[in-house]
Amino acid sequence: MIKVIHVLHAVGGVDVYLRLLLATIDHNKFEHIIIKGGGDASKGYFRPDGQPVKVYQLPINREINFIKDFKSISQVVKIFKNERPDIVHAHSAKGGIIARSASVFYKVNVLHTPHAYSYLSVDYGFKRSLFLFIEKFYKNINSKLLATSNSEIDRGLVDVGYKKENVYLFNNSILPITSFNNLSIPKTWPDNYICSVGRPSFQKNIELMLDVLFEVKKQENDIHLILMGVGYHSPNLSDVVNKIKELDLETNITLLEWTKREDIFNIIKSSKFYISTARYEGLPYSVIESLALAKPIVATNVDGNRDLVKHNYNGFLVDNENVNKMSEYVLRLLNDKELYNEFSKNSKALFHGNFNLNQNINNLENIYIKTRKI
Repeated sequence: MIKVIHVLHAVGGVDVYLRLLLATIDHNKFEHIIIKGGGDASKGYFRPDGQPVKVYQLPINREINFIKDFKSISQVVKIFKNERPDIVHAHSAKGGIIARSASVFYKVNVLHTPHAYSYLSVDYGFKRSLFLFIEKFYKNINSKLLATSNSEIDRGLVDVGYKKENVYLFNNSILPITSFNNLSIPKTWPDNYICSVGRPSFQKNIELMLDVLFEVKKQENDIHLILMGVGYHSPNLSDVVNKIKELDLETNITLLEWTKREDIFNIIKSSKFYISTARYEGLPYSVIESLALAKPIVATNVDGNRDLVKHNYNGFLVDNENVNKMSEYVLRLLNDKELYNEFSKNSKALFHGNFNLNQNINNLENIYIKTRKI
């Protein structure tokens, strides 16, 4: 039995990643223990047989706090020495820092999954340089990169400076979506709509999506967008709400706060297609879900998106901030049924070929086995 300890700030896609992993991996070969932030997702973690997974809760926070971070590292060292893991899987920037710092005092290989490197959250300047310096420094501390996409591998090799022999790929993957529950929330939007998942933030660039919606509305007055994931850690929410009013888009957009994952499936399934205006991604689950549900996609040509959308195959990729081109592609998909059907079929094929967790979980198991010893 190989013992794996996960260290993470368990929110959003990182939480989804871990739950899908636990639902699929062979628990006869691997024992999992979780170290997560005290304010993270409160729902417990379970094996497929219903047995709970052991969880430690520590003061692991998104923001840098030297006192709290030092306490967390000290506690993680004690947990490592008590639990004696064969491998540590650290998630996101903070999990990576804490786990690799602790590994100095308990020698163990740390697989670091950035889920989109933190330095990408800043355009330029001191903060970006600092975040990149931290990643470059920690790559030398018992660290191997376990990337979620080929784009993330490129960042690890070129920007951070990992050696090829210390880099592995396990694509973010999901289980095929074969059943749909009824919506758990009231349906307050029209039947014909496009959709997206993205908290108003620098990363998701919802302001660009509104500019595109405004341009499309000039030709398709009844265009409607459902934006899911609004409300949790959304620093640009007030700016987005104000811009909706300024562009007179109140009747053309529905903002939904965090809801059940099954609701997201339902909404994507009934949509025309999916749109993403992100400035960067790891490998976004909402786009993978759109592939699984045979949806064409219009997206910015950035890390993560370009791993899931093949231009003119299952959707369109657009240079960031190109409002006119993205609006043109949205209109094409709304009005060209033959093209829509072709992209839809290709999205489904791309999912089954690359992002089906039933097929991919063996890759992760083999990586754990290969890297378990120093």
